[in-house]
Amino acid sequence: MRRILALPVVVVAAAMMLTGCVNNAPTDTGSSGGAAANAYGVTKDAALAKLLPSKIADSGKLQIGTDPTYAPNESKDESGKIVGWDIDLGDALAAKLGLQAVYVESKFDNIIPSITGGRYDMGISSFTDTLEREKQVDFVNYYNAGIMWASAKGTTVDPNNACGLKVGVQAGTTEDLDELPPKSKACTDAGKPAIQVFKFDGQDQVTNALVLGQVQAMSADSPITEYAIHQQSDKIQAAGTTFEVAPYGFALPKGGEMTQVIQKTLQALIDDGTYKKVLDKWGVASGAVTEAQVNAASKQ
Repeated sequence: MRRILALPVVVVAAAMMLTGCVNNAPTDTGSSGGAAANAYGVTKDAALAKLLPSKIADSGKLQIGTDPTYAPNESKDESGKIVGWDIDLGDALAAKLGLQAVYVESKFDNIIPSITGGRYDMGISSFTDTLEREKQVDFVNYYNAGIMWASAKGTTVDPNNACGLKVGVQAGTTEDLDELPPKSKACTDAGKPAIQVFKFDGQDQVTNALVLGQVQAMSADSPITEYAIHQQSDKIQAAGTTFEVAPYGFALPKGGEMTQVIQKTLQALIDDGTYKKVLDKWGVASGAVTEAQVNAASKQ
């Protein structure tokens, strides 16, 4: 998900003010597996913990790469702590395994390479499970999200007829890589102007660009767009309805032991009701799943 294309200097400056300096040092926002440390009362499941690779079990920690610029899934609160419903799920997974969740802040585009390179044990950052991404990592699927557009309040925008419009996206997202390129090509093939895609490093920058009128629309995953509209209801509105629903997945090393461990642990959280509690707390239960699948994109 995320970066800016040819923008005026004033827009670039505004984006820099929003992002500030990025510190990729680990940010410990997780739990140690005890009920007192986990907001949902999750405790260690000894049988699941026994399935952990010895390297992770011995460390006592689960190193998780995330890009906290995608509220309400993952973002930072006023104190700088990484929060969100994705993060709550990560904490619950770690607690169930008797581990401490350690979140390492990263640019979205760098998370999967860092998993394949062995730096992170997993990635939790609203990854849409796609066939292309499955070539690099495994996904344990935990949510169904679609694509949803937003436009300025009082301005009608049709996501299926956006030729010539300035549309903001987070670089590297499904919206950037898979949705907008064919839509723009359809425009040029029909002799119409291409969609002007403005790519930003963070979703907060995308929303801000729309609020400031630097783009005419934005495209993001449905829970993100819905949250942005809720936060800026006097300035932006939904443009059309949710479409192209697809699964989110926790990203894990391809063919590694952790894929089955996380799948079984997520299923345990679904079965004991913790999963539903997390989604209900954040108001995103509409995309809930009942079964923890692996690599759902390749099974569709």
